[in-house]
Order: sequence, then C-alpha cells, then structure tokens
Amino acid sequence: MIRAYRPSDLDALHDICLDTGNGGQGVRHLFDDPRLLGHVHVGPYAAFEPDLVLVAEDDDGVCGYVAAASDSEAFEDRCERDWWPDLRLRYPLTPESNRVVWQIHHPPRVDPMMVRDYPAHLHVNLLARARGKGLGGSLVRTVLDRLEKGVHVHVRRQNTHAIGFWEHLGFRVIDSADGLLLGLRL
Repeated sequence: MIRAYRPSDLDALHDICLDTGNGGQGVRHLFDDPRLLGHVHVGPYAAFEPDLVLVAEDDDGVCGYVAAASDSEAFEDRCERDWWPDLRLRYPLTPESNRVVWQIHHPPRVDPMMVRDYPAHLHVNLLARARGKGLGGSLVRTVLDRLEKGVHVHVRRQNTHAIGFWEHLGFRVIDSADGLLLGLRL
C-alpha cells in the first residue's frame, strides 16, 4: 500500500535509508550514529516537503519511501538556512569525518542550467522485501503527479538495476559527467 508520510514514520525512513544506502545494499555497519545518513537523505524532505514524501507499507510495516523536492534550488537554500547549521554543530568536520559529515558541511548544489528543465528531484528507497512488487514505480508515479515541469535523479553508474528502473519509468540520461543524472519532463 502507498500512503502519505506521517511524522511517526521518520524512524522507519531513517532505517530504510541505512538498509539501502549503497545501491540498495545496507550500510548500517559504516555508521556509529544510525540517524546520520537519514539526516542528509530523508530528514529535510520530511521537514520541508512532507507532502512530497510517500511511504510503501506492507504487513510488516513501512518498507519503502519516495522523498521529493519540487524546487531543488529553493530546497537547497532552505537546507542551508534551516537544516545544515544544527547538524554542523552536532557533527563537526574533522580529518576523520566520513563523506556524509563532509556533505553536511559542503552540500552539493544543483546545476542552475539543468534545473530550468528539471527543477524537482527525488529519492526512492525500498527494502529488499518490497522490491519486484511494483511499489517503487507506484511511489514514483504518485509523487510525479504532484510535481510540475521536470524532475531529475542521481544514479551511480554501476547501479544498473536502478538505471533500468528509472528508464522504465521514462527517465533519460541528461548528464553523465559525475555519475549519471537522469531526467523526466512532465
């Protein structure tokens, strides 16, 4: 079942983020703080665009989610103003910092030329038990109905399963300089 996000889902979304954080594989063993990865990849969406966060739920509970931002530049500005400062204090940058802490201190910015046609972006993550049942496509199609103009996603080149998933939904490669950037005009 696909349903709207509820604040009580946030812990489950953090767990899913950890259990799918490497191309669908778990990364829990890499983090002392189990909320760190989710603070980057799901937390700000739930805080700032909760209407664009949807969850997939099965008999065992929440098993996936999609999180989107309708205007990537405005979302990044809001994160810079209202999300990253507290996290930078909680996770100071040191020579031993992992890539996620580094990203909190140096978040990437979207290419202003690309967002003219693809202003929105999204993330989708499904636990292994939810894959192959059409839930990912249902999550994405449902959130796409709430977006306008165009949307983009970042995919690692080696994640051929994800590339196929996005292409099946109509996304096409729009840049391949740093990983793959796929887009869909709406």
